[in-house]
Order: sequence, then structure tokens, then C-alpha cells
Amino acid sequence: QPPIPFSKVKNSSDLDKHPAGYSDPKPKGQTNRLREAIKQIPFLQDEQSKPLDFWQIWQESIPDDVESFRVSVTLDLNQVSWRCIGSQNKLIQKMVDFFWNVGAPETEIDRLNDVGTLINPLVIGSWIDMSSKGGMDGGWYFPCEAPGIPWKLALEASDPCDTIKKVNHWASSHSFETVYTVGRDMGAAPPRQTHFEFLLSGDFETKLQVALSAYEEFEIPPPPAEALNIIRTNPSHTLKLSVTVSSEGFVKLGIITPRPVAASLSQLCILSRTGNLELIDKFQKSLGVDGVESVEYKYLTKGFGYGVYKEGFDIVFHYAIEKP
Repeated sequence: QPPIPFSKVKNSSDLDKHPAGYSDPKPKGQTNRLREAIKQIPFLQDEQSKPLDFWQIWQESIPDDVESFRVSVTLDLNQVSWRCIGSQNKLIQKMVDFFWNVGAPETEIDRLNDVGTLINPLVIGSWIDMSSKGGMDGGWYFPCEAPGIPWKLALEASDPCDTIKKVNHWASSHSFETVYTVGRDMGAAPPRQTHFEFLLSGDFETKLQVALSAYEEFEIPPPPAEALNIIRTNPSHTLKLSVTVSSEGFVKLGIITPRPVAASLSQLCILSRTGNLELIDKFQKSLGVDGVESVEYKYLTKGFGYGVYKEGFDIVFHYAIEKP
């Protein structure tokens, strides 16, 4: 069955918001694992927590048969990201309903439809971010396997600005023709952020140098030497660069590497300064996964933490929860 065209998505702004602490009477499979994970996150233990309420509204927007989830945490569990992935025809309408329900601007829902019509991905997803300081953000993304999303189409997700021109110049100078993820936040107030992930090619050191060239060109501090040493001790065929931009500048830059060796986990906790390996281990077990899927060494630019997200260098663990 072909995907439902984005142009046929309906807007529905009259959904009821459930009060904080509301619980789906029949949580299933993957959702149960997410609920168990929430029990390990200190700032989500208050039933009146606004981030918890936000998570509940998001969870209710997800069909039972969604393909998979991604959960990402900083190593002190003070910031968490939740992502769902599903086929376009199953997920798009409920995804748009969710954005309406949380007050996303109509212009941004229109942009989602326009970019979706242009790219027409088979698989789409929604995401929410939250923090212990009350940060709450959400948006959409199109994850894609080979052959990727044409870069010239992915560019349409971003606002025209000098920042995206710099990214385009860097991408062109390294002959990138595709990205493997494109996404955007649906916040009520600008500047809105657009996210891209580039899959780097060449031998391992070449990939790393191309990634580091972006830090230099975008004038963002690279990962510290200790982080680069850990990256080099886990050489991999897969290395990605994550780039998040807005009309007001570069928001975030990160290097994403696959699962590290076990010995590196304690090093990463030490490097993050606030990491707690015991908390991470409990969280990981609650998800029912056998390890970290990937590690992101990110830098959040000063001014883009808005007082609720940690600025500067940090480390994020990404986990995958697949459909049984």
C-alpha cells in the first residue's frame, strides 16, 4: 500500500488534553518499556510534572503498531529525548494531531506537509525533548536508510539564512549529495531549529577529519582531546555528523559513533563530569536493551540552552527499542 500523500493530512485542533498523571489503561509492549524507563529518571517522578504530562500526550499520539522507538539521555539523566519511528501512512495523521494539540503553529504544520510531499519518505517520526529544568520541545523527523535523502530536498526543511548557506558550502566542498536524517522543531516561537545527519565516507581517520572540518568551518569548539581518544579507540565503519541550525546561528554540532566497548562507558561518564554509570545501567536495563546503540559527542552553542538545557560539550547515549 503506497503511503498516504502528505497533502491529504487533515488539521485537527480540537483534541482534549489529558491531565497530568493520566495513564493509558492498556499500555503495550514497547510503551511498557518506556514507562519502566521513566521510573529511573529522577525529574519525572512527580506526577504533576509538566514534562511527564508532555510525554503522556506524545505517547497517546503513537499507534500501537509503531515500528520502533529511540531514547536518548545525557549521562546524568537530566536531559531525555524520546523518538518514535513508523510508516508514513500509519503515523502521519496522529503526528499532526499531536502537534495541533500542543500548540504548534499552522505555518510549521504546513511546512511539514510541504517537505513531506517533496521527499515523500516511507518512514517518519516524531520526537520530544525534556530536561530537569523544565525544558520541553517537540518536532518531526525523517530517518532514512540508503540511499538517503537528497541534500537539495532536505535543505527545504530549513529557513533560508546565512547559517544554512554555510552548511551547504561545507556539504558541497565534501561532495555530500544526501543526508540520512532531516527534522525540525515545532516550537510556538522562532527561531526554529532544523536538524540534519550526514553519513561520513572514507576510511575511519578520513571520516573523523571531515567531521572535525565542520567544527572549524562553523567556528564551534571540537570535542575535547579525551573524547577524540575514545572515538579513535573504537574505530568503526559508521560515523555520522549531526548538525542543528536556526536562522540565528548554529545550535548544535555532534559526532555520532556506534556502540562503544564496555571499557569506554566508565571513561565516558568521567569525561561528562556529571555522569553516573550506576544510574545509566539501571536505566538501560529498564529499557530492556542489551547496550547503547550509539554515542553522540555534542556541543550546544551558548545561548541555545535557554536556561533549561546544558550548553557546551556533553555526551549522549542513544538507545533503540525495536518492535518485538
